Amino acid sequence: MDWRWTDSLGLALMGHGVPARTTEWARAAEGAGVGSVWVMEDYFRPGAYAPAAAAAAVTERLVIGIGVVTPYTRHPALIAMETATLAAIAPGRVVLGLGTSNRRWVEQQMGIPFKTPLRGLRESVEIVLRLLDGERVTYAGEVFAANEVTLEAPPSARVPIILGVKGPRALALAADVADGVHCSILASPAHVRRVRATTAGARPDFKVIAYVPVAVSDDRARARGWMRPLVAHYLGLLHGQSILEDAGIPAAQTQPFRDAFVAGRVAPADLVTDDILDAVAIAGTPADCRKVLARWADAGLDALIAVVPDGPDLAVQIGWIGGELSMAWKELRCR
Repeated sequence: MDWRWTDSLGLALMGHGVPARTTEWARAAEGAGVGSVWVMEDYFRPGAYAPAAAAAAVTERLVIGIGVVTPYTRHPALIAMETATLAAIAPGRVVLGLGTSNRRWVEQQMGIPFKTPLRGLRESVEIVLRLLDGERVTYAGEVFAANEVTLEAPPSARVPIILGVKGPRALALAADVADGVHCSILASPAHVRRVRATTAGARPDFKVIAYVPVAVSDDRARARGWMRPLVAHYLGLLHGQSILEDAGIPAAQTQPFRDAFVAGRVAPADLVTDDILDAVAIAGTPADCRKVLARWADAGLDALIAVVPDGPDLAVQIGWIGGELSMAWKELRCR
């Protein structure tokens, strides 16, 4: 794949409004100079492949990222089938992100066994890669199996596979079997450095990308006000995980967010300090945002995928992201 799309910021398509507005947003993103759009598959929200196909069908240059899907809910053979179909709509423009998701969604809510997730992820990468390469696959693993499976129409161009992982063992797996790592939302430049250090033995073109909350406004306080509820929600979801420790946010500080999350209450956005915002998000005036972009580039991030919070007009944000911020990002990566 031509990785020049990483010279521009990407855009995450998320929220319940995605299916109805995917084509509109994808066209706007391509027109504004955004390099990629990414579709999450968070259960039980809109699935990833239908919006991704819609975005692919109405664009010509935009890279379409699946970020991420789990083999526990979609068998690796099905993932390969869906990805090959998407790649036929957008040849050479598809990146596949795989991850294990979490036990609550997979096992507790869907009743699907969630055993040995790292082993399952390794097996799924092998099966998907071989199928996308056009092989006839017979495979008997500890978690997944396939018997005489072959795709009727494998993709004409290679589809890179990146893993949505955080921990040391999972990062080592990514370095061994994948083309890159997709860092979770609420990553930080410090987390990117840890990812780079842990995957130092990977192939030379190994990529590190990340979902990063982004909000731009001529009014700095307004942009940061838009951002606080989004960050508060994810602080509750990711409480106690190493990704927040990397950012310098201890578990004691995120406990109130976790308590609200568990109780089903709205996260206390007023507790999101400026220090927290500065660690895990980009929010402020265009000049503010350009300065923060430099920290991510210096940390070794290849592609920054903007997650825009509820509140601002997304069309306006796409203009900022694809225009001025992407130009700044390209300058930072080329210096």
